[in-house]
Amino acid sequence: MNAGKLRHRVELQRFVEAQNPETGAITKGFSTVKKLWAEIVPSSVREFIAAQSEQSEITGRITLRYRSDITNKDRFVYRGKIYDIIGVLPDPESGIEYLTLAIKEGVSDG
Repeated sequence: MNAGKLRHRVELQRFVEAQNPETGAITKGFSTVKKLWAEIVPSSVREFIAAQSEQSEITGRITLRYRSDITNKDRFVYRGKIYDIIGVLPDPESGIEYLTLAIKEGVSDG
């Protein structure tokens, strides 16, 4: 892959639980791990009815330089849109140069 195709600046986010030291309350949410250069390629759109309103789900792939710490529990944010990771696909050539992730953007059950 040509590194010039990695033209989208995305945020890699990971789910974290943090405890407030003053109140002891546990806060759950996603936190940005790192900003990365990636290529986002949409592949299909599916429209359906959920919660009595029309919804759409976009699937595609994100390709970035290889990282060993990304799992399907992480997510990406690009221009305010959240992309959940469906699966991790290995680099077909060396296995350690690039990482391709199947993604979906749209409604989620949580």
